[in-house]
Amino acid sequence: MNPEYPVYIISKGRSESRLTSKALEEINVPYHIVIEPQEYNQYAKVIDEKKILTLPFSNLGRGSIPARNWIWKHSKSISAERHWILDDNINGFIRLNRNMKIKVGSGTIFKVIEDFVDRYENIAIAGMNYRFLGGTQRVKQPPFRLNRRVYSCLLIKNDINYHWRGRYNEDTDLCIRVLKDGWCTILFQTFLCNKQATMIMSGGNTEDLYEIEDGRLKMAQSLTEQHPDICKITKKWGRWQHHVDYSKFKRNKLIRKSGIEIPEGVNNYGMVLKRM
Repeated sequence: MNPEYPVYIISKGRSESRLTSKALEEINVPYHIVIEPQEYNQYAKVIDEKKILTLPFSNLGRGSIPARNWIWKHSKSISAERHWILDDNINGFIRLNRNMKIKVGSGTIFKVIEDFVDRYENIAIAGMNYRFLGGTQRVKQPPFRLNRRVYSCLLIKNDINYHWRGRYNEDTDLCIRVLKDGWCTILFQTFLCNKQATMIMSGGNTEDLYEIEDGRLKMAQSLTEQHPDICKITKKWGRWQHHVDYSKFKRNKLIRKSGIEIPEGVNNYGMVLKRM
C-alpha cells in the first residue's frame, strides 16, 4: 500500500545526498520534491523531472517557511484533505515491533497512519517520531504519544486555519498553536523516521540558520517569545535548548467521527517480519 495523501519533500542544497528521496524510492512511495529554481538542473540530473516542483522564489533568507506555506497551498489546490511534508535528511523508515527497530520495505506505514488519523475529527497534525528518540529495548513504549510536537515528518490537515510562521522551530510552534486551540496531535512511535541529526549535513537550513552566531540560543529564544506560558530556555548536552511543558494539553481528547467503527483484533495491513 501507499499513502493516499500527497507526499512532499522540502529540499535545498542536497541534490547529491537526497536522503529522503532515496528512502522513498526504495520503498516505492510516490512523492514530489520541492526546490528553488536555481537548483533545478542539479536535481533534475538525479531525480525524475515529473517528481520535481519548482518554487516561484529563491534565496529569501527566511529558512524553509515560504516553501512550507507554498506546499500547503499546492496541496489544497489539488483538493487534498491532508498532506505529508518531509525534511530532506531522512535516511529510511522504521517499524517499532516488540521494541525492535526494523527497517520497512513498503509505504504501508504511511497508509496506516492516514487511516488512524482519518477516524477522528480533531487531529490537526500527525507524524513519526525520530528513530533515535523512539526509546530503548529496555523501556516499554506506547504506540503513539498524544498532544506532543511532531518534527520533520508531518501529516497536516489542510483545512485548519493556520500557516507556517517565524524563522526557527516552526514545527514546534505550529503544533503548540493547534494544541492551544483544542486540536490534537499524534506522534507515532509504532513507526519511526531515521532522521539525521541537525547540523551534521550541509545544505538545508544549516548555513542560513544553525551556523550563525548564537544560532542555537536564538532558536530557543524565538520559541519562548512566541509561547512564554509553556516554553523556557534550558541548557542540555552543552548547548542551548528549548523546553516545552505539554501537560496543559492533556485535556485535548480525541473525538471519533460519527459512524466510525473500529474492528476488533490486529490489522497488520499485510506487513510481515522478514529476515533479509
